[in-house]
Amino acid sequence: MDATLDSGAQADPAPARLSAPAPAPAPAADALRAAAFADADPAAGGAPAAAVVHHRPVVTELRLSAFGAHRGAVFALGPVTFLAGPSGSGKSQVLAAYGALAALGAGATLEEAFPDPRGRVPDRALPDGQGRRGFRVGCTVDGPVGPVRLDLAVQAEPTLRIVGERLAVDGQILLATALRDPGRRSVQASWLTGGAVGVTRAPLPDDRLGTALLPLRVAGSTAGQRHVLAAAEQVVVALRSVFPCDPCPDRMRAPVPQGEGRLLGDCANLADVLRRTRHECGTRHALLAAAARTGCAGPVEGLDVRAAAHGTVTAVLERGGAAPATDLGRLGAGELRFLALALVLLTGPGVLAMDPAAELLSARQALTVLAEGFDRDLDRRQCAELLRLALLSCGRGHVRLLAAVGEAAAAAARVTPGVTVVDLTP
Repeated sequence: MDATLDSGAQADPAPARLSAPAPAPAPAADALRAAAFADADPAAGGAPAAAVVHHRPVVTELRLSAFGAHRGAVFALGPVTFLAGPSGSGKSQVLAAYGALAALGAGATLEEAFPDPRGRVPDRALPDGQGRRGFRVGCTVDGPVGPVRLDLAVQAEPTLRIVGERLAVDGQILLATALRDPGRRSVQASWLTGGAVGVTRAPLPDDRLGTALLPLRVAGSTAGQRHVLAAAEQVVVALRSVFPCDPCPDRMRAPVPQGEGRLLGDCANLADVLRRTRHECGTRHALLAAAARTGCAGPVEGLDVRAAAHGTVTAVLERGGAAPATDLGRLGAGELRFLALALVLLTGPGVLAMDPAAELLSARQALTVLAEGFDRDLDRRQCAELLRLALLSCGRGHVRLLAAVGEAAAAAARVTPGVTVVDLTP
């Protein structure tokens, strides 16, 4: 399929269940919209998986229709999903696509979600006659409403903008947007209203996710509007509950200022977070100390936090007996990454530097951890313990894990029940 946004596209399927017909678009805009969703047919995803009831909204499928090295790619996501493949196979791009959708769901602009949009354009994609190139991504969010599909087409050149978005449930299109006038920084949106009106049409910004804006535009006074709002809320809740994580050992060694104890994505403030868990959640802290006995060299009696100079704190491994404690700054890179990832898996959104849907109870949300290089610097013993913790936490339904791993970790995961391994090839 042509990687440009309008060249060689076919007509977009009509939103048959929208009760009022949309006005005929201009040819160029119609081609843009058609290309936006050419790969969004539900049949393209292959045979449906066995029905699973998700009480918390979760992303169960990620689609990279045209994104970087990926074309027409569909990834089924389970509670624990490992991305495997050699360097250059696109593991980081999968995580980047998920992270960008999460940022858009949280209200970020396109520029914030895609800081390098040209780097996301499909490999070897040629511009059309107007010099336009772009990419397409989408996901399926399962939850109380059922599977909700979100598909997004983005123009990266010459101007970064959304040129098409579609939100659908069971083939019924609830929201559709299209670029009608390239000279305006907006898209024309149509969403299901029901009742006497049928469909509401209004412009939306071309640099933000329309689905995330619907609660500000839809009153919810009809059954159709309430259906649209429920589907949009399900998608937004699932996308906002995401924590990208890539622990950086070199930033974790020095004492850190005492703060609010919310773990950063690079885990540089690990000592401050351990201070908080030690005082506020003894159960989780004890579980982390137990994991440290497996993942850290030598005897481990517990984890403690001590005051350092100028109002900073540092964490130590207690060795027990008369043995001196070991400052975390003296641990190896693998041990530090292990402790940070174990903490992420054992904790929740309230201890992580993220912005979940605060208007909903945590019991209605599932945290998704995006981990780059999950097994980097780890030995086999540490990998096995992290996998055990992942299955333990994710098995309860309140945490999910999508991680890029090396071949050794992938090989172990392939024979482990409950783990989905996605094998990528360059």
